[in-house]
Amino acid sequence: MRVRLIAVGTKAPSWVNQGYQEYSKRFPREFTLELIEIPLAHRGKNADTKRLIQKEGEAILSHVQNTDWVVALEVKGKRWTTEDLAKQINNWQLESKQLVLLVGGPDGLSDDCRKRANQLWSLSDLTLPHPLVRILLAESLYRAWTVTTGHPYHRG
Repeated sequence: MRVRLIAVGTKAPSWVNQGYQEYSKRFPREFTLELIEIPLAHRGKNADTKRLIQKEGEAILSHVQNTDWVVALEVKGKRWTTEDLAKQINNWQLESKQLVLLVGGPDGLSDDCRKRANQLWSLSDLTLPHPLVRILLAESLYRAWTVTTGHPYHRG
């Protein structure tokens, strides 16, 4: 299974990159996690935020195929336990779906991204820094994958 994480922002601190890499490298060859970074649209003093979100959304969607299963990370999305996510992974693998996760910038995802999504997922009711979300996603996916394989990493 190939998972693509498409995230707005290209200048993550080194600790974010290290944390993300720590989990993404743990996956076996048959379960890959790939990060695609979308440049953050410049936000000046009088920026048209709606237009900038739309521009970022277009860049995100340019990396999405018609056959991809798209999950948008949204505050108003459904919250999953690790076991729920493991069941989702099993379903995506059974259906041979290429999974694409969408993470917006500081102002969120465009309406087009939300409309394209097959599912909306919320990691938390908290507002999380977007770079940190990369690490949380990588670890959550790894933990859920270990549940599907019976690996001892998850002892929950």
